Amino acid sequence: MARVKADQNTASDGTDVRMVGARRSPSQERSQETVQRIFAAASRLLGRGVPLEDVTTGMIAGEAEVSVGALYRFFPDKQAIVDAIAARHLEDFQGLLIQGLMFTPPEDGPALLGAVIDAFVAFLDDRPDFKTIAYGGRYVSSAAREGHSRPEGGLAGMVKGFLVDGLGIESTPELDLRLRIVTEAGDRLLAHALDQPTVEERDRVVGEMKKLLGGYFFADSEED
Repeated sequence: MARVKADQNTASDGTDVRMVGARRSPSQERSQETVQRIFAAASRLLGRGVPLEDVTTGMIAGEAEVSVGALYRFFPDKQAIVDAIAARHLEDFQGLLIQGLMFTPPEDGPALLGAVIDAFVAFLDDRPDFKTIAYGGRYVSSAAREGHSRPEGGLAGMVKGFLVDGLGIESTPELDLRLRIVTEAGDRLLAHALDQPTVEERDRVVGEMKKLLGGYFFADSEED
């Protein structure tokens, strides 16, 4: 199963930073508090539906009640803040997903894929700021998206871990290729689903998406 290395998420004093693109890792409680206020402020602005292109570092600093200079101590620009927020949400989702899958293990590959997709849709519904960042305008940088979709790490890596360790599927270059294709295609199909005018229509698209991706990814097993 994919694991996040401790030295990527902790400062030298053990402080949990979980920041992508940050200028420095907060090593003191006051610095950590400032970073959390910046995250919360940006999330509130995006959660209220303010488009990222209209958000400025000054607005984020004002919402967080910190100076712009304090913000720039940790983040070079608003894109770094957005990527950091997305990374934190994805880590939260992975933790919740692991708990759910361990409590109710999927019977096979298609069931696993369906459980991951359903859990992610529910997670987006509960995190409007993350939904705005990830799909409202596709504000996460291409570099950050690439990192999350790699089979050797991120969410895709965790799914691969369940496939290999939990379901006994052999780890091969072909599996990695299919996983990347499913991740990329699923991201675009989910964006289409979230664009639907009603929840019912969204869920219909998600249902077809699960059939399409499952049929492709597990085609060989269905033929056996």
